[in-house]
Amino acid sequence: MADTPIANTHQYEAWNGYEGRHWADHQARYDALNEPLTGPLLEAAALKATKTVLDIGCGNGSVTRLAARRARHAVGIDLSAPMLERARATAETEGLHNVTHVQGDAQVYPFERSAFDVALSRYGVMFFGDPVAAFRNIAGALREGGRLAFVCPQSFDRLDQATVFAAVSEHAPLPDLTAASATGPASFADPSRTREVLSAAGFEGIDVTPLETHQHWGTDPADASAFLFGWGPMRHWLRDTPPDAVSRAREAATEAFGGYVTGAGVRLRSRSWLVTATRA
Repeated sequence: MADTPIANTHQYEAWNGYEGRHWADHQARYDALNEPLTGPLLEAAALKATKTVLDIGCGNGSVTRLAARRARHAVGIDLSAPMLERARATAETEGLHNVTHVQGDAQVYPFERSAFDVALSRYGVMFFGDPVAAFRNIAGALREGGRLAFVCPQSFDRLDQATVFAAVSEHAPLPDLTAASATGPASFADPSRTREVLSAAGFEGIDVTPLETHQHWGTDPADASAFLFGWGPMRHWLRDTPPDAVSRAREAATEAFGGYVTGAGVRLRSRSWLVTATRA
């Protein structure tokens, strides 16, 4: 268990189980999947050489390291010990000495007050058990006027992934990912809720801008399907599904991925929100 309090024990268990290990073991694959979001995020964060930066849900540390190259110091926080181990090792390999990684739950982590100029996150803020409490804690870690910038998914039915998941669900049961939820991948799919949460947490000047990018899922459809079926949530959803049904579902996913083959591999369109705000 982490040395600091953990409010979201379910996510802690997931990210320190096979899901976290899959992300750590496939660092390059996940970086390729989400890399197109990074440039717009860092630009929105408006980093300067004098800034101290907090990366929320830093995972394998790609965004933390890039932020550290633009700022005086960057701190990445995540629940996952496997990914933090990979993040620390990569930072050391790259010779970055202005990076710190901590294991903790950003919702309740005892950050030093007013210690950061910028807090940012790439797909790392959707799973808070209590989003208002989490962002209030993050706001307290920012200096007055400090900047918040993050990217999060739009509704699942606006992503090309929905086509692949629909093909899978014809053979194996999947949850309804289009349903609104207080926590989960689509928890900030509605901009009005995002504004409501951030306002309640002590932020102002909230801006929510649509962002369309592509995700690189694999070199070919079979490779993309293998990656998808090793992904933690998919393994969790199909854990009780008969092997023959899983096999048919995987074949269906491979066929669906075939509709997204480009000269650069399998690329699916992704729609996100780019959110910025200022600590009041």
